[in-house]
Amino acid sequence: MNAAARKKPVASRSPARRPETLVYGIGQTGLSVARFLSRNGVEAVYVDSRDEPPGLDDLRDIVPDAEVVLGAPSTDLLAGVTRLIVSPGIPDRDPLVTAARRASIAVVSDIELFTHEALADIVAITGSNGKSTVTTLLSLMCDAAGRKALAGANLGLPALDLLAEPEPELYLLELSSFQLMRTEYLPAKVAVLLNVAADHLDWHRDEAEYRAAKYRVFDQARSAVVNRDDPDVFDHLAPELKRVSFGLDAPDEGQYGIVADAGVDFLARGTLPLLACADMAMLGRHNCANALAAMAAGELIGIEVPPMLEVLNEFPGLPHRMQFVANVRGVDYVNDSKATNVDAAIASVCSIEGPVVLLAGGQGKGGDFQMLARAVARRLRAVIVFGEDAGLLAEAFKDKVPLYLVGGLRDAVARARELAASGDTVLLAPACASFDQFENYMQRGDAFTAAVRGLSA
Repeated sequence: MNAAARKKPVASRSPARRPETLVYGIGQTGLSVARFLSRNGVEAVYVDSRDEPPGLDDLRDIVPDAEVVLGAPSTDLLAGVTRLIVSPGIPDRDPLVTAARRASIAVVSDIELFTHEALADIVAITGSNGKSTVTTLLSLMCDAAGRKALAGANLGLPALDLLAEPEPELYLLELSSFQLMRTEYLPAKVAVLLNVAADHLDWHRDEAEYRAAKYRVFDQARSAVVNRDDPDVFDHLAPELKRVSFGLDAPDEGQYGIVADAGVDFLARGTLPLLACADMAMLGRHNCANALAAMAAGELIGIEVPPMLEVLNEFPGLPHRMQFVANVRGVDYVNDSKATNVDAAIASVCSIEGPVVLLAGGQGKGGDFQMLARAVARRLRAVIVFGEDAGLLAEAFKDKVPLYLVGGLRDAVARARELAASGDTVLLAPACASFDQFENYMQRGDAFTAAVRGLSA
């Protein structure tokens, strides 16, 4: 399709009577919605505020005759519409979404469509940090135990694409606050909430709305996995809801936590040690919490302990999450590009023994950098900041730790090499989104890895 055709505000046919479903956002989620609606014979109008959304050609292949509207959408598009299916990246303050709610048009997520169609049990996993790791751990545990499970939603395949696969025993859904906020029906066999920390305040009105979205995961759940370190979570559980807790403290009977035996920390259920933390393949204290949460969920879906421990012995973690890159002249370089908020960055720094040279920066999403500085400054040899909100980070760390402001990530790695001493760790834990300088956190992590490998070449 040529550029001129792409830039038409309305492409394809314009029927006399438009479909009652409008799909807003032609990205990966929007394309999965198109495939789902096409499989079910449902017509829709597809809308994207961009003149040239990257999924447009794929959409043409899926629904070649559908009406497509590109560019800033008019609220006139809502005439006759009864359902607006919105991609998760589009906030509620968007004018089209706001107008739809004002007109009492149902605003739904792809997850809402999924839950009304799925026949197998659902494990719903959410949290500010760690949800991809826990979803992956649980998927691997199911595989090791011979249980057929499909994982997706905010991780891997979009949820609706899972419905095109042979029916599994379990669906493992990683869910964002955006998806939960627009999902009314979520009958999870197990609902897992890992943690709640201020995040995505550029999307949500405030932290209260963000927390409320996360707590929705419990609304129709049959059992729950909760973090004992979140005192508010228990106020959001129905009294009769079966629950298993996890935390980094010593657990009560039947709960998951850490116990010490002869000076060695163990993952444990009650007083029973299960696996030495040092024997996990994943790095970082926070990954002990992720492992405990995965085991708690595994118990609730009937997985025995041995296959769960087998996975924890072998799984090194997902890329860009406390990923060891190299040791150069006695200095470890660790890629935690996925630490895109303040709490994740704090957990990253605090999981490392010895001095840290911290690389941070990007788009802050309203995060509290003062809290970051207070929490980690004593652990740092230096902090190197870059990107759009480097000035805010610099202000937070000013007079607390040696501070360096550079233009970009490659410069940050080069400066870190000059500052770090043998036994230190250079840690990329940005506490920010990546979109000011990179397409996503993966590209940022790859850039860090390439820069580090250039040091040792």
